Amino acid sequence: MLPSQVTLVDVGPRDGLQNEKLQVAAGVKVELVHRLQSAGLKEIEVTSFVSPKWVPQMADNTEVMAGITRRPGVRYSVLVPNMKGLEGALPTRPDEVVVFGAASEAFSQRNINCSIEESIERFRPVAAAAREAGLKVRGAISCALGCPYQGEVSLDDVERVVRLMKDIGVDHVGMADTIGVGTPRRVQAVMERALKHYPLVEVSGHFHDTYGQALANIYASLELGIHTFDASIAGLGGCPYAKGATGNVATEDVVFLLHGLGIATGIDLDALVDAGAFISDALGRPPVSRAGKALLAKRVG
Repeated sequence: MLPSQVTLVDVGPRDGLQNEKLQVAAGVKVELVHRLQSAGLKEIEVTSFVSPKWVPQMADNTEVMAGITRRPGVRYSVLVPNMKGLEGALPTRPDEVVVFGAASEAFSQRNINCSIEESIERFRPVAAAAREAGLKVRGAISCALGCPYQGEVSLDDVERVVRLMKDIGVDHVGMADTIGVGTPRRVQAVMERALKHYPLVEVSGHFHDTYGQALANIYASLELGIHTFDASIAGLGGCPYAKGATGNVATEDVVFLLHGLGIATGIDLDALVDAGAFISDALGRPPVSRAGKALLAKRVG
């Protein structure tokens, strides 16, 4: 039995745009959020409060958060890398903060020069302060299905990070296939490790489509009852570890799949395709989304 309803978290405004080389105007980002919520998205990852030295694209985080016309029932989340990030984020009134850790020791050392345990321990005061402020804390576990540096990541290593996230007070855990190497059975094995420590409603999947496996991996997760997934409008977000490869699975493609399965999303696919066309035009390139491209072509035809 597949779930009858699925919640999608659109990470396009943050994860999708963060690696864009040319600065995207704050007004365009705000308009993208407005279009996503008009299409029916109830969870939107808006921006991140990281140092502009490391991620210049997110330097307008405060301006973007201030520019959004908020809708009741929509949760606006922001990524924070540390206490300083949380302190910058709190005045902008997010509903949720996202913290992160890798399941791969090699990835953690290469990216942030510390062990997995050290990296997650740094988030302990962040999680505590966020919860004290009444915010939900979502944890993202990167490289849960493979690492660009060490290759395979063991299920025990994945579960260890799930336990560490639980220990510091993270409310929800997202299993991320950062380089898109996951396949359905392996994805189910990873999800089962997360489900040992978190209830079904607090486990989600974040799949990259580098090897064309993202929709199959979502279906495999649905078979376990997982009913929350990250996706990115127009397939925004390249994969920095696989040259020329796509990154996040496109929201339009996921919605097309779910609606075809008779699963409710609360999302208007046509309005979603319009949002994908809007941001793709702003970036000067066609949408990566297969469904988006097909539905746009059908309109012209």
